[in-house]
Amino acid sequence: MFTGIVKEIGTILNIQPNEEGKLITIDLKSLADKANIDDSVCVNGVCQTVIEKTGTQVKFQAVGVTLEKTNFSDFQIGDKVNLETSLTASDQLGGHFVMGHVNGVSEISEVVSNGDNYYTWINLPEEMKPYLVQEGSISVDGVSLTIAEVNPEYSKFAVSLIPHTWENTVFHSKKVGSKVNLEVDILAKYIENLLKHRSKSISLESLKEAGF
Repeated sequence: MFTGIVKEIGTILNIQPNEEGKLITIDLKSLADKANIDDSVCVNGVCQTVIEKTGTQVKFQAVGVTLEKTNFSDFQIGDKVNLETSLTASDQLGGHFVMGHVNGVSEISEVVSNGDNYYTWINLPEEMKPYLVQEGSISVDGVSLTIAEVNPEYSKFAVSLIPHTWENTVFHSKKVGSKVNLEVDILAKYIENLLKHRSKSISLESLKEAGF
């Protein structure tokens, strides 16, 4: 589990295709001391397990389903990625609970600059529409952000990136058309599941009362 507060920008050093998917080597830089073999690291919002480590360089096995469901398939050597090590009991929860399980990939549709603040619009995939609310939380490439606005058609949403976030994440290298990993707030999915099962329960009780 993570918080969506990016701690470092890493660099992809090597990508090696294999039967399982791709072996990806990343320089963790200042986070290397906090990530050992078998530890979890959030890479652009995707939970990955360290399988090898040499100095500040670590290797992850990105399997086929990860490549299909995230922007990992577009990675190139030299690309920069958002990094965060897993949450511990003593850590400060500065963002929101991020599971590292991407719900979908979308594209940046517009970036409006207001000085050093960047109002960024992102296309909203159809299957994710029920989980977004204005002023709610969302993880974009592993960054915990507040949804500033959702357009009336619910086809896109906006996040407002303060200068610190813009400069200390990979957002400063993004542009219109760039793909980003999205993870909705897990609380929304729990509520959906609860209501779904409660609705079934009510329906069964109603049928019994009616003599069915």
